[in-house]
Formats: sequence, C-alpha cells, structure tokens
Amino acid sequence: MRFLEQSDIRRMTLECTRVGGVNLSQGVCDTPVPPEVRRAAQAAIDEGVNTYTRYDGLAELRTALAAKLERYNGLEYDPEQSIVVTSGATGAFYGACLGLFDPGDEAILFAPYYGYHVDTLRALSVEPRFVTLDPPSWKFTREALDALVGARTRAIVVNTPANPSGKVFSRDELEVIADLAVERDLFVITDEIYEHFLYDGHVHTSPAALPGMAERTITISGLSKTFSITGWRIGFSASTPRLARMLGTINDLVYVCAPAPLQLGVARGLEVLGPVFYEALLAEYTLKRDRICGALDRAGLTPYTPEGAYYVLADTSKLPGENSKQRAMHLLETTGVAAVPGEAFYPEGKGKTLARFCFAKTDVALDEACRRLERLG
Repeated sequence: MRFLEQSDIRRMTLECTRVGGVNLSQGVCDTPVPPEVRRAAQAAIDEGVNTYTRYDGLAELRTALAAKLERYNGLEYDPEQSIVVTSGATGAFYGACLGLFDPGDEAILFAPYYGYHVDTLRALSVEPRFVTLDPPSWKFTREALDALVGARTRAIVVNTPANPSGKVFSRDELEVIADLAVERDLFVITDEIYEHFLYDGHVHTSPAALPGMAERTITISGLSKTFSITGWRIGFSASTPRLARMLGTINDLVYVCAPAPLQLGVARGLEVLGPVFYEALLAEYTLKRDRICGALDRAGLTPYTPEGAYYVLADTSKLPGENSKQRAMHLLETTGVAAVPGEAFYPEGKGKTLARFCFAKTDVALDEACRRLERLG
C-alpha cells in the first residue's frame, strides 16, 4: 500500500484552511440541500428509522431509483433484484472492483481520471491502463483502446460527465467502447454521479442503455452532487440480478448498509422534485461555470470550458513552478484560492501545467474566489 498517500484534493483543502483561503479544490458542494430532502431525513430520524436496513437498501429508495433510472436513463431495473444502495458512489465502485477483479487483472481508464478510481484498483492489485485525452477536445480513438486490451484486461471504466475534465462522452464514443467491450468480452463500470450537470445542450447517455450492454455494465451513481449531500454517503449500483446479488453481499461485508434515515431523505427527493428543480439546478450551475471560466480567462489561466460536471481544468503554465503542485501552491499563497494540481489526475509525467477548480460553491464564496483570481490579470 506504499502508493497510497493523502490525495492532492484533501491536501490542498488542508493548505487552504491553513491560509484562510477560498477552497475550490475539494468537490464538497456547499450549496443548500433541497428542503424536501432535508425534512424527510429529519422526519425519518424522529420516526425511528435509525437501525440497519436490508443490505441493499430500503425498499422506498430502491423503488425510487428504479423509477428514476427508467425515466431519465432509459434503463429498466427490478428494484428487488438489481439495485444496491451503497455508501456513496465510491462505495459502489469499490464493491464492483472487489467483486469483478482478481489480483493481476487490468482495467482501462481515461486520463485525466478521478484519483479514487485509480487508487481503488491499485489497492486491489489491479493494474490500471490509461487512454490519455488531450484538451480541449478530450477525444480518443478505437485504436488507442484496442492497444491497451490484453489477456488480463477485464473492464473499461467510464466516468461521464467526467471529473475533472467535464467531458461528456457522446453516444458515438460510447458505442465505440460498447463495441470493444462486446468484442473482447469486457465489463464496463460507469460512474455517472454528475449526470444532471450538463451544459450547452449536451445529453447524458448511460452505457448500459446501448444494445448488448445491459448484461455487462455496472451503472454507478448517486444523489450526493445533485442534492448537495456529499456527506450523507448515499450512492447505488444497478446491474443484472446475478451481479447485484454479488455486489449486495460485498456491500454487506464491507459497509453493512448506507445510513437508514438519509436513504429516506434521498427517496423523497427523487419522488417529489420534478423538472423545475433540475432545470433550476442546471441554470444555476451554468452561471457558476461561466463566472469561474470568465475569471480564469481574465487571470490569464486559460480554462477548458467543461461540457458537464462542476469542475474546470485550466492552464496554469504562466505561474511560477516546475510542476502543477508548485504552481497550485503559488496560486494559493498569492491569491488565497485553492485548486488541485493537474498531476493528481494523470499518470506520472502528465498534467504539469493544469489545475482543477471546483465551482460547486455558494455565490458568496465563488464571487470572492473570482475576485482574487482576477488580481493575477
């Protein structure tokens, strides 16, 4: 486990606290929780929903998730057999990896990647193989994927919309991945936690909805970001009944269950929050995205405007330093704005001129961060 170190995301959060700065590093999402969600969780506590749940979650939440998956993602899952409520989407990802891989297996990921995905694989002695995507298009080719598939390759990991690039994988791109997965008999593990954060007309496509993919895809998501409840740790996975039984058993072994009253809060939100809520969420975050990108541009830190999620990668090559960590620390020391060094999202040697900024912040915090950044201009 020597490779495991404190993530740059958390390290920069601590450094930000040290200098009393504005934290745009960690995706804590400190915007308000919808009242319907908050009150339902509070009521559940008051009503005594405070004990263990079934290993795969409360029926109310599994039913609400199945309805949401059918309505929004075009996926049909039996809430009694195919959905497992987990301790966050990271818990769902860990369970999927623990269930699918043996030590020495390989998995393909797209870089820039989410560090927890890579560290989870390495913690289980699974070798990550990387397709590197370059800004501003973040495109890949079938040939690049083909070149990484070997005798021990078991799965492709897809994060769409992606953290940290904000890339939304198009249906055409996902069909390339699906064709390869079918041809080479691979699983696809998805992380779709940012599926409601889509800008400029981009559309979210779940890989499991593509022909031939339902039986080989483990769909992972949650409402942590959508409902601003990252600390509640409520995620889920959806898959075939056979896979779900395995993943449910692992969930029971590692986590027992997700927090019972908070499950009912999420279920209530899924039931009562309709299109008006999601449209307002998108409008709010579009404005936040445009504010931070504008400030970065005026600061001379060219942003790669995201298609989805709530992060933006920016070019920090104008700042002093030999790598992204030194540049991120210089930015923090001079402006009091914390960002994550780009190298946290790439294999060794990549991402040295990039930093990730999170814009899931209150307007007061985001406006202050933008004012500080613009002093660089």
